[in-house]
Amino acid sequence: MLSPVVKKALQNGTVIPAHPLGLTENRQLDEKSQRALTRYYIDAGVGGIAVGVHTTQFEIRNPEFNLYEKVLSLAIEEIEKAKVAESFIKIAGICGRTEQALKEASFAKKVGYDLGLVSLGGLKDLTEEQLLTHVRSVADIIPVFGFYLQPSVGGRIFSYEFWKSFADLPNVHAVKIAPFNRYQTFDVVRAVCHSNRNEEIALYTGNDDNIVADLLTTYRIKVGNKKIEKKIVGGLLGHWSVWTKKVVEIFNEIKTVQDKEFIPSELLTLGQEITDANAAFFDPSHDFKGSIAGINEILARQGFLKGNWCLLEKEKLSLGQNEEIDRVYAQYPHLNDDKFVRSNIEKWFS
Repeated sequence: MLSPVVKKALQNGTVIPAHPLGLTENRQLDEKSQRALTRYYIDAGVGGIAVGVHTTQFEIRNPEFNLYEKVLSLAIEEIEKAKVAESFIKIAGICGRTEQALKEASFAKKVGYDLGLVSLGGLKDLTEEQLLTHVRSVADIIPVFGFYLQPSVGGRIFSYEFWKSFADLPNVHAVKIAPFNRYQTFDVVRAVCHSNRNEEIALYTGNDDNIVADLLTTYRIKVGNKKIEKKIVGGLLGHWSVWTKKVVEIFNEIKTVQDKEFIPSELLTLGQEITDANAAFFDPSHDFKGSIAGINEILARQGFLKGNWCLLEKEKLSLGQNEEIDRVYAQYPHLNDDKFVRSNIEKWFS
């Protein structure tokens, strides 16, 4: 069962960065960088972290790397050292077919993670009903955070009926909505509202192309004779793994106006600036091929990583992506947290 304190924090909404992977030039785990990143996120004021997810690189599970248990353990060690609040949300990425997913769920639960973010990527041969059975098995071990992954990076399109049944599953507590598509985002919200467990399910944005608008929107869905109001209360995002101190500040500003009748237009403008920055980081011009390298490039510029390397050599910046990162860095200086990083990075590496 999910602890009441964590459940309340999850439902209130918070900033959850998707933890990257620090590597040396020969593509070995850089433990110092990995620990420094976790310390950075904690000091930036996030409400939780997600480890072993897409931004951490799914390949950590491959036998030639075998890093899944190691990176999950390092993050837990740093969280325990930092003596974070009891409400700090610890999320482990869970992938693969049922046998692998159950093994990952068991390990994550054992070392102290609160929820498993269950990715259904790579399971395209399974029917929606078979996938629900798969998720149900994982939920028997660890509380589940659902994940609607965009097709461009290995996800698939799911029906409204799938998400309705998904929300009805016991021990599902949240859904990360990340199809990068308005229609499919609405499918999830509507499905959750029609679930008997609609008050139990927290919605989080993973739509890196629409972060601020997602967080500012109240959905009103007619269910029977009444209207259900539902908000996307927080985010679990790869984009939030960089410039994170500023992310927390912006998120806190958004939270102060979420329930007001009028939304400041400046926040909508800010949202489009963030989307432009995300385009440089995530590389949609090349079908997101440089998305992980783009995040790593920002962290390398700040001094967390020694380079933007990924486990697979083919995962690298696309042509022109470095220049795009230069552009958004220059155009939106109010979005970066370089000053905060410079003031603290020596401590995080000590």
